[in-house]
Amino acid sequence: MAVGAQQHGLVALGDDGEPVRDALLWNDTRSADAAHDLIVELGDGDEQRGREAWADAVGVVPVASFTVAKARWIADHEPDNAGRTTTIALPHDWLTWQLRGGRLGTDELSTDAGDASGTGWYDPVSGDYRPDLLERGLGHAADLPRVAAAGEAVGEATALAPGAVLGPGTGDNAAAALGLGAGPGDVVVSIGTSGVVSASSDERVHDPSGIVAGFCDAEGRRLPLVCTLNASRVLSATAQLLGVDLDELSRLALSAPAGSEGIVLVPYLEGERTPDRPKASGAVHGLRVHNATPANLARAAVEGLLCGLADGIDALVAQGVEMRRALLIGGGAKSEALRRLAPSILGCRVEVPAPDEYVANGAARQAAWALSGAGAPPAWEVEITAAEEAEPTPHVRERYAAVRDLTEG
Repeated sequence: MAVGAQQHGLVALGDDGEPVRDALLWNDTRSADAAHDLIVELGDGDEQRGREAWADAVGVVPVASFTVAKARWIADHEPDNAGRTTTIALPHDWLTWQLRGGRLGTDELSTDAGDASGTGWYDPVSGDYRPDLLERGLGHAADLPRVAAAGEAVGEATALAPGAVLGPGTGDNAAAALGLGAGPGDVVVSIGTSGVVSASSDERVHDPSGIVAGFCDAEGRRLPLVCTLNASRVLSATAQLLGVDLDELSRLALSAPAGSEGIVLVPYLEGERTPDRPKASGAVHGLRVHNATPANLARAAVEGLLCGLADGIDALVAQGVEMRRALLIGGGAKSEALRRLAPSILGCRVEVPAPDEYVANGAARQAAWALSGAGAPPAWEVEITAAEEAEPTPHVRERYAAVRDLTEG
């Protein structure tokens, strides 16, 4: 067995191994100010110097999502809980530990490089933790899980299936890439609660802007990644606004012309992570009497969602990522409009794997790897059910780029 779970969440444990508070999840934006404080402090008061310092140290620049910002939020707002925290784990670390029986000491906690690289206190180049950055977040030292090797067996699942070998587990995005068998030239575009573009790479990422996170994957390579807070719920919110279901939203969107007759929807409905605008809100630009139709609003929602992801792909390519095709997964991939419009906005061939739980598949592939003891994960077949190609529509992205930065926050 192996666990694939959401990245970045903070599980704070006390001396007795019990949580001192409920876990803080990745999409909790209360830690936005804490992230900014961490950047400025590491730069000795200079934000740009701080961004460079964080990128050099751990390959990521703090945003509200990362664990180090969660730790600082607890230190600032719940000092008693921070003081009681002696060990910090990620959700998948804690779940793997529970599967091992949960009565082991916290010194038996383990993680993997993929999930550790999203904390803000793990250096993917050296493979070592940065205790100084952990202390900068939490305010004092704490124990951290051991970073297991890719494919390593870390114990047995005695609490659920005695004798079953446990893999190290990983974060959801690394698990999805593993489940898809993503390789060089593949960019995974996942449209779920969040929107994610990521790619398997051997190159180190250094992006002081913080747009591209220099994560590790679950196979011992890099997983440069861009994540947005707003994805499939942009479609559901627009459908609710128009009083239609998602199938009708898709039909309406496909009935409108490219560019939605001048309407642009900036989809920061829940704030935004990329770009880093946690207090932003959504906006509709270009709305006039002649274009105020349900079809244009539906298409603008799909186009706005895709434009945000296309910006992420551009950022990956600027970091040297090779791109041959996009693999479109997640609940949003069920939308016919999104599938058909994606290649014209993303600017590449889009292939749609068969609907499946690719995070779970990646965990299963890792489990098979741990069981085999081999030096590489087993071969994995993934069925492609659709492939879409279309002429680019640069005017759509140009119009989006002209208004996206008008939204503050």
